[in-house]
Amino acid sequence: MKLFIASILVLITVSVMAEQPNIIVILCDDLGYVDVGFNGATDIVTPKLDSLAENGTIFTSAYVTHSFCGPSRMGLMSGRYPHEIGAPFNLPAASNGIAKYNAQGIDVNETLMSTVLQEAGYFTGAIGKWHMGIKPQFHPNTRGFDDYYGFLGGGHRYFPDQYRPQYERAVQNGSKNIWDYILPLEHNGVEVNETEYITDALSREAVRFVTEAATKDQPFFLYLAYNAPHTPLEAKQEDMAVFASILDKDRQSYAGMVCGVDRGVGEVVDALKATGQFDDTLIVFLSDNGGKESQGANNGVLREGKGSVYEGGYRVPMFWHWPQHVPAGKRYHHPVTALDFYPTFARLANATIPEGKHLDGTDIWDDFLADHSPRQGGMIYVLRHRAGQGYSDVSARKDQWKACRIYRQKWKLFNIVQDIGENNDLSALHPEILSEMVSEAKRWSQSHTDPLWYDSLKAEADWMNYGMPNYDVTFSLD
Repeated sequence: MKLFIASILVLITVSVMAEQPNIIVILCDDLGYVDVGFNGATDIVTPKLDSLAENGTIFTSAYVTHSFCGPSRMGLMSGRYPHEIGAPFNLPAASNGIAKYNAQGIDVNETLMSTVLQEAGYFTGAIGKWHMGIKPQFHPNTRGFDDYYGFLGGGHRYFPDQYRPQYERAVQNGSKNIWDYILPLEHNGVEVNETEYITDALSREAVRFVTEAATKDQPFFLYLAYNAPHTPLEAKQEDMAVFASILDKDRQSYAGMVCGVDRGVGEVVDALKATGQFDDTLIVFLSDNGGKESQGANNGVLREGKGSVYEGGYRVPMFWHWPQHVPAGKRYHHPVTALDFYPTFARLANATIPEGKHLDGTDIWDDFLADHSPRQGGMIYVLRHRAGQGYSDVSARKDQWKACRIYRQKWKLFNIVQDIGENNDLSALHPEILSEMVSEAKRWSQSHTDPLWYDSLKAEADWMNYGMPNYDVTFSLD
């Protein structure tokens, strides 16, 4: 009888998995760890996001692959640490005029998650910020997305009536290198005359995509990459008015920008419900890195913020929502990383990962449902080169332990479960644990390749002059 019941459960599971859920990844830009209600915000209200989070599972130990945006996005899409594919630096703005770097982008030899899902029969869409290359071979439409609406650079101004005149003047003046933040948006490679506040425009296009997807006899994958609340801090007056009690103007603008994202997510949910797709859709929400506290963000008890290898730099707010599949009202405390999306989504989609494709993450689905750690004894890394100063900051987490070296200081060891704020260095009490973790991190560094680009010519010159990456020094316990 038990065997019969087990067989039925297996058949039900296979049947459910064969349905290929729709998948939406909603990525914010520079969102602080406690800047959403579901993660503890008290001055910023996010009712739409909170509703999804409370009816899904909140991940309290969610990490991304880098502490700033370009490498983080490349890690998410490729399923690999950016250092392994020559992408540890942001691509420089096209307006910098560095032709050899403007011709670069995420490795064309890496099959992206979008392509794997597309080949599994998914209708695929990317909306918003790309920041993975501006040349045709790196374009979203070339890298697994049927539909793309947004901007290819690392950011954008928000109000068309402000950035469009800047762009037109630059064209009239014959500028060769126009600031990325004022370039026209595009739809599948064709410039468009956007008239709405950017966050609202991206939400509108997400609704369009979801509505179109409902007419197709195939599941969909949507990568909705808002640039909010990344600078410049430009919020709608009506959104700022919601936070009139916030006296700090940067924080108030920032809050208004988060409010715009929350409203847009609500519109996407409404579209899913109106088209009968809500129950069949896995929604994943997170940030690309930690919040920039000098620009209105709040990372709460986490130490430091964007750019740091302390927790505030790469530990991010995240939830998953999928009715009847993702547990509702739960918190999942085991460490996971954006690297896990690729193998987990491929499994849920019954997609085939190309033979020989290297992945640094793991399929977390079964462990997630069982509330087990998907990487007991495994490491999660983050490393930031400080090329202008000749050293690298690096952290590695294994279970409750985190080893960290930052600002040329000695290696430190934290019990990150008991000491999330990284205040109590335990290296003197557990030298053997620290030594083992540092050795393991050094072995990981051997998989790295030389950067294919730098965020500036000065960064390249500094890299060469300092003989970077200097890993022998970085991973020394002396």
